Amino acid sequence: MESMNITTTVTEFVLLGLTQSHRLQYCLFVVFFLIYVITWLLNFTIIATVAVDHQLHTPQYFLLANLAFLDISDSSVNTPKLLSGLLTQHTIISFNQCFLQMFFFHFIVGAMSFLLLGMAVDRYVAICEPLRYLAIMNCNTCTGLLAAAWLGGFLHSVTQTAFLLQLPLCGPNVLDNFYCDVPQVIKLACTDIHKAELQMVFNSGVILISLFVILIISYIVILLKIRICIVEGKRKALSTCGTQITVVSLIFIPSIFTYAQPYKKYPGEKVASIVYTVVTPMLNPLIYTLRNAEMKKAIRRTLGKIFLSAGMQKPEQTVDPKTSNLVFSQQNCDHH
Repeated sequence: MESMNITTTVTEFVLLGLTQSHRLQYCLFVVFFLIYVITWLLNFTIIATVAVDHQLHTPQYFLLANLAFLDISDSSVNTPKLLSGLLTQHTIISFNQCFLQMFFFHFIVGAMSFLLLGMAVDRYVAICEPLRYLAIMNCNTCTGLLAAAWLGGFLHSVTQTAFLLQLPLCGPNVLDNFYCDVPQVIKLACTDIHKAELQMVFNSGVILISLFVILIISYIVILLKIRICIVEGKRKALSTCGTQITVVSLIFIPSIFTYAQPYKKYPGEKVASIVYTVVTPMLNPLIYTLRNAEMKKAIRRTLGKIFLSAGMQKPEQTVDPKTSNLVFSQQNCDHH
């Protein structure tokens, strides 16, 4: 009876955050708040532009818009807790909130990892099969890739979280990080954690390593194809692939170090967490989209239409209701 009472004592967790230095906390708060705002602005701009500009209604930009949505979601899972923790000495998070945070974090990051694989498939088809690109990457294919990414992320996360919920947590309840994560929570279990760590390594580590290897191989194949077959724009294509490999490495390599082995605290652990939870959601739109000339033109077109329509409005102009309805109907027709 006493052991049962002990195993149910953990109802909340204490997050120690990034640092205990007050001066450094305020500096980091400003830096990460700016990163969070920029992440939202960049990714929301991409989503809105793809939705509004009909010239971007193609498979490539459909996948990029969904990546932008996942970047916003990924940043919003952990960054608000990070910011609040930088303004306080310790952050308290309830048991339920902790597990929900872990579930959504792994759900979104898992979906993002599989979506990056789908985007690599899209680029491979575009470069290696340009004449059959639209036939292969049709609406059904894109929807299937997106659905598979979300389903893969969900299955990964729900499996991981369900296994964690079976572990008895009897204290201590202190996590030396700014968010709840699987390896550190496993260490708090008052039972043999060997099986739990193996499950984490298999469920997270093996998946991450497999996806990373497949992505690197696909980029190598694309680079070889560019080198052999493509003459015009070769340097730009090589540069784009190189930067995308850099971002993929920033996402996967720190994650592999964290999840592909039993948890051991190592120097730079929190920096690695910052990279793939806070920084990469801001880098993805810069690398994948805003370096794209067509996307930049589309953003300028959209902003130009907004400012032009705002400048042409006259505050005291009276409009005939019948004419207004006719114009509104015509705009809807044009939109569709």
